[in-house]
Parts: sequence; structure tokens; C-alpha cells
Amino acid sequence: MPIPDYQTLMLPLLKYAADEQEHSLREAIESLADQFQLSDEDRKELLPSGQQARFDNRVGWACTYLKKAGLLEGSRRGYFRATERGRSVLGNDLQRIDQAYLRKFPEFVEFQNRSKRNSDEDAVSPEIEQNVEMTPEELIESAHQSLRENLAAELLQTIKGCSPNFFERLVVDLLLKMGYGGTRRDAGKAIGKSGDGGIDGVINEDRLGLDAVYIQAKRWEGSVGRPEIQKFVGALQGQRARKGIFITTSWFTREAFDYAGRIESKVILIDGEQLAQYMIDFNVGVSIIANYELKKVDQDYFTDEL
Repeated sequence: MPIPDYQTLMLPLLKYAADEQEHSLREAIESLADQFQLSDEDRKELLPSGQQARFDNRVGWACTYLKKAGLLEGSRRGYFRATERGRSVLGNDLQRIDQAYLRKFPEFVEFQNRSKRNSDEDAVSPEIEQNVEMTPEELIESAHQSLRENLAAELLQTIKGCSPNFFERLVVDLLLKMGYGGTRRDAGKAIGKSGDGGIDGVINEDRLGLDAVYIQAKRWEGSVGRPEIQKFVGALQGQRARKGIFITTSWFTREAFDYAGRIESKVILIDGEQLAQYMIDFNVGVSIIANYELKKVDQDYFTDEL
């Protein structure tokens, strides 16, 4: 079944803690995952950042909101239990607990008002504010992903308008940022010089030059199919080369990927979308306009007090 949103998890989490015993968040996560019959894939599904499991994040925020409303309380480091208010709420035979229900409690209302006062409300889109199924991290990462996708599309459009020589220099800059080629001077000599059919250049795999990577970098319109990859592989064999990178501003057909995956030589295919993503990751052709840090309480700092 789909991973439940954090509001759907509030009532089951409160029921889980209603035995007046203290429970760890990890134990609660495992119990709720079993209750909702989540598959291993569901339990391991990560947020876009790759830093946390989506289900873990949602259980964590359900716990946070229940604490803000006074229905749960932290008993000791990493543990929580239901409060008297929380147990009383369960006596009302509720079908669901969500943010609308939690606003019955003044502590939760104050928490929400304080959060709004501390944020730039003008910068929050109506779509984000109305999406109450997503946790704060999911909202941030969703907005970040949308901005990243727009940036990638703009990058790719700009690249397609550049000259072939500039595109080759762009590829050099990217590969250097990724750790290939040694120095800019060495890479500049290597790429774009061979003129050997199907090969646009050669670059060292590492700073010591222990192995060479052969490159084809082409601005392309329309899909790149298996025949083009076969030509490139044939050129590699002519050089007795084992590794190659085929970079294009368009995209590869499934047959091209299948062929590249079955041959003895190691050939990496980088399409326009992946190229733009790499440029963003390694800060090539983009500039940083703002940085935001997400922080949490450092429990180790307070160890002596807990």
C-alpha cells in the first residue's frame, strides 16, 4: 500500500504509545510499518536528498506535532510516551487526528503561529501552504527539486545555443570538476585533438594518468541510437581503449543503452538531462544565489543532562 502521510500516522502513533510505557522512535517506526503492511521497498524509500527514509521522516513529524499539542512527551533521550491528555483524547473514539484536530489545543496553535511569524509568508506559495500531507522536509525538498528541474532545462537550452568549440570546453570543465584529467592544461591538450572517427578527445581518468578515457561530445538534435554507439565503440577498439564516455545534448534510445550495457568495453552514456544535472552538482555554468541549512538538536551535546 502507499506510504501513509504524516497526518494519517498521528492516531496510530498515539495509540501505540497509549500503554503508559516509554517507547523509542525506532520501535514506533517498525511497529507502524508492520501495521500498515509496508514492503521493504516502501520502508527503504528515501527523500530526494537521500539522507532519510521517507516513512521514518513522516513518523518523526507525526511524533513532533503530537508533542507540540501535548499528546506525547519526551521521557528521556530518544524516547517518548503518551501524556494524560493524549490518553484522554483516545477515549473519544476518534477516527483520525490531523492538524485541524490538533488546533483544539492552545499549545499547538501557538506553535503554528510562532512558525508563521518566523517565516517569510510572502515567499510561501499557496500550493506549498495548502499541501498538508507533506512534512516540512518534503515540502522543502519538493520545492528544491522543482527549482533544480527548471534550472536543468534552462541550462540545456543554453548549451544547445553554444558553439561546438564552447561545448567541448564545457565538457572539459565538467570532467575536471568530476576529478578527471589532472590539470586544466593537460585536459585542454587532450580533448578535441585526435580527430579519429567517432572520438572527439582523450582525457586521463586520474591525475596520475594510469588510464585514458576516450570521449565523444556532440550537440545533437533527436535521439542517439545504437548505430552511433557502435561507431564509437569501433573507434575505441581501434585505439585498444577500454573506457569511453559519449555525451550528447539530446537523449539515447533504449537500444543504445542495451548495447552499451552488453559490450566488453565500459561505455558511459550521458544524455542532455544527465549532463545538466552533473553541471548543477559540480557547479559548472551555474552560480549559487542562496544557501539554506537544516539543523536539528545535537543530542550528544546534552548527554550529561539527560
